[in-house]
Amino acid sequence: MRLDKYLKISRLIKRRTVANEACDAGRVLVNGNIARASYNVKEGDVLEIHMGERVLKAQVVSVTEYARKEEAGDLYRIIEG
Repeated sequence: MRLDKYLKISRLIKRRTVANEACDAGRVLVNGNIARASYNVKEGDVLEIHMGERVLKAQVVSVTEYARKEEAGDLYRIIEG
């Protein structure tokens, strides 16, 4: 699944266009490397999202095409942030 779509479905970022812009600006890192919006997310990847002064680090637990609001938090595990 594309990184921008995963960020939206997991609700780490609310909108896909915002997720796409964050990737283009270099504010999203995967496993320590700057990632493009088209990066293919896999289980076990570590995402690092820079939102202003705040940095959110999360590990991908599962990848699914759809998740309800209640299930979105189960797609990742917060490492720090």
